Amino acid sequence: MNAPALAPGFEVYPAIDVRCGRVVRLAQGDYARETDYASDPLALARRHADARARWLHLVDLDAARSGGYTLLPLLAAIKAETPLRVQTGGGVRREGDVERLLAAGADRVVVGSLAVDRPQQVAAWLGEYGRERLTVALDVRPDIDGRWIPASHGWTKAGSRALDSLVGLHAEAGLRHLLCTDIARDGMLSGPNLSLYAQLRQWAPGIALQASGGARSLADAHAAQAAGCAGIVLGRALLEGRVSLAQALAC
Repeated sequence: MNAPALAPGFEVYPAIDVRCGRVVRLAQGDYARETDYASDPLALARRHADARARWLHLVDLDAARSGGYTLLPLLAAIKAETPLRVQTGGGVRREGDVERLLAAGADRVVVGSLAVDRPQQVAAWLGEYGRERLTVALDVRPDIDGRWIPASHGWTKAGSRALDSLVGLHAEAGLRHLLCTDIARDGMLSGPNLSLYAQLRQWAPGIALQASGGARSLADAHAAQAAGCAGIVLGRALLEGRVSLAQALAC
């Protein structure tokens, strides 16, 4: 039996997380729980392009904690050697970082820590660069009261605003693309947090929401779509062959 079709416009984002030049995955955002998958992220990007992916989600894990995006040569090579559209981030802290990534070919710049710590700065960038050129990435954990709290600086610091307040602020500023990860599920193959995404859709119905963290099967992509997401990021499930990218894109 053929898998049911994903809705037109629903995007599948294969993820490449890079640390020390290698493709890795972290368990629950923990740098001490790293799995090394490949030594050549450019070769992996080419394979994703050969499978007819339209987008790539590229993350600089080295820079995520300390700032200073380091993957400009890799980004430029991916854009030169493949037709992939790339959303990329990690360590984007200043306007100059945004400009350098866009100049190197990024289709969307992913902003995480600054979107948590200085949301007004990101709001200004949305006005300057346009809502199609930025993706806000919020990695969240529940606090003792059950409120979702975004983390920053490579998941090491908790923000001061709850998720609903922060998303509302960015939505008012014109944000279009939001990637949200339940840190507890990231890299754990436990399935995406569908109730979290349903809440986000209620808080900001006009945002194109990308599910991230926990995806393990094509069924999870369908479930994310049913929860109102506009796309899903696939990381460990692709790297370990649990999901075929070609099959996911064919759906």
